[in-house]
Amino acid sequence: MALKAKPINQLTPRQLQLLKTIAGFQASRCYSPTIGELACELGISRSTVFEHIGELRKKGLLSASAGRARSLKPTSKAQELLNRLANHGSDSYYQPPLGIPLVGRVAAGSPIEAIENIELLSLSSHFAADDNTFALEVRGDSMVDDDIRSGDYVICRRTPVANNGQLVIAIVDNENATLKRFHKEKTQVRLEPANADYDPIYSDNCRIEGVVIGLVRKF
Repeated sequence: MALKAKPINQLTPRQLQLLKTIAGFQASRCYSPTIGELACELGISRSTVFEHIGELRKKGLLSASAGRARSLKPTSKAQELLNRLANHGSDSYYQPPLGIPLVGRVAAGSPIEAIENIELLSLSSHFAADDNTFALEVRGDSMVDDDIRSGDYVICRRTPVANNGQLVIAIVDNENATLKRFHKEKTQVRLEPANADYDPIYSDNCRIEGVVIGLVRKF
């Protein structure tokens, strides 16, 4: 059965690169790579590798066994895709995504759990739609004095570091995502709201997921 082009169109360049790397690793070493090895090979973070693996599994292109470090394996569907690309070249089959991934919602009040979403926000003409760009819908009013309102979309660049005063997407206590201004203090981080009704969030367990580079508002 001929493989349709649609699954290839649904892959980002990084996802295709990851799939090829896993297949090549298995072919040359006869065992699967770990997430750490993939991160090192591709020069990206482990969390980014994990996210792409999740997307490839959803698309039926990767299988894995729970609890096993070296269980990643391209499915028969993925192998057919890779064989077809090898025979015909990937450029004629790949089409870039239609927009920036809208990956969930982020609190602008009390932190809330960041929930994954697979919608696309078509902003490619204004922002670079690559693996390091993503969008989040704002919920809450703690940033209104910075003119960021509930229902707005913030466009973010994925990065683990930020400068003092930058607007960031921060993960607090490994589970809660919030939009605030970042300030590094001596022993902790201060996440500053832009609304006098809210207190700053102080944390010694804070991870930066990205910095805000744009804003989109619906009227």
